[in-house]
Amino acid sequence: MITARPGSHMYNLLSLLSISGEFPSRSLGILGDERTVKAMVHRMEAVQAFRILSDDTNLKTKLFQISGRGRGRNIRLCRSALELLNDVHPKALDYYLEMHPDNTFTGNLNRIDRNHRIGEATAACMVAGIEVMPYKLPKLQKESMRRVIPEYPCFYVSREFKRIMDSEYNKTKFTRAVGLLFYPGGSYAVYNTRDALMKWSGIGELKARLDMSEIVRMNAGPYDLQSALLFGANAHIALRTMIESNERYKKETRFDRVYQSVHFVPLDRNGIDLLKILTLPDRNEKLLRAAFTPEMRPKGHGAFEYDAFWDNTYFLSHLDSDVARLIRFKEALDFFKIDSAEVVCFPWQTEFLKSYLDDSVRLRPFEMPALLNTLGIS
Repeated sequence: MITARPGSHMYNLLSLLSISGEFPSRSLGILGDERTVKAMVHRMEAVQAFRILSDDTNLKTKLFQISGRGRGRNIRLCRSALELLNDVHPKALDYYLEMHPDNTFTGNLNRIDRNHRIGEATAACMVAGIEVMPYKLPKLQKESMRRVIPEYPCFYVSREFKRIMDSEYNKTKFTRAVGLLFYPGGSYAVYNTRDALMKWSGIGELKARLDMSEIVRMNAGPYDLQSALLFGANAHIALRTMIESNERYKKETRFDRVYQSVHFVPLDRNGIDLLKILTLPDRNEKLLRAAFTPEMRPKGHGAFEYDAFWDNTYFLSHLDSDVARLIRFKEALDFFKIDSAEVVCFPWQTEFLKSYLDDSVRLRPFEMPALLNTLGIS
């Protein structure tokens, strides 16, 4: 007899499908060992006996239905298995049926892709220990400025903030943001470019950012929304997405102008560890202390952005994976003709950085486990 135990692969996938409705088979590795998770899904395509703990009953059914082939394989819940959502949360089934009445889907490829983008970002946040279930989180509101969100990291899928925009809905309904992530002291707009260039909508995303900023102020505190997370298959895609927006749009509507910081997060284990870092209170100062000695830190402001200066060398920390800041750093090196620079990075970032930066810029790898240990993250 199979039960949906919290923390199990089955429970986690049930939780995700209650939010996004469908999930790409090719991204199951986000949830854990890919072979193990795929084997679980394959078993649940056949009829199994389940124990529903919420009402102490038994159920024989298939859990998942799979459609599509290859990279387009799509996972959904079988209609006969929806009762199992009651073991995820008492409100999970109602939330799911509100999105998909009678467990029906449009089959529209753009809608499926949108649900996959939301599902992947939600999965990465969930595995990183961030609360993602909408029915467990306080509802966002626009009635008054008050502290609504909890004191721990939490992720609201885009549906949760779009539904309260009212007259401003037309400004945000076309935004490619898949959610808002809050953490103690800050927030991020969340995008997911997957393995393709994301079409940046320029003025539309600027308006959406302003409206999301209002939601942040009304629910989290008196600070602006200046940062974004950009999930994707690799940093090359993230960089090309940003450079294309720089070339096609006016300066004020470029990706790196709408958001001053754009942190690339890979859809893998490295990205999950990075999320744990990016949601730390006072994260920036903690990273700089870990990477540089006090003597290396600059006193005051320089002519461009850098994090340390020592032995006539300018240093940048890329441990926060801020691609927007990396672009500005490279532009400054070229403009001021600086021939001695170094970037502190993770080993998995070196290939991308070598292809983007000049050969004169040295790389100093910092192992992720060592940094997590320094920051006290398990």
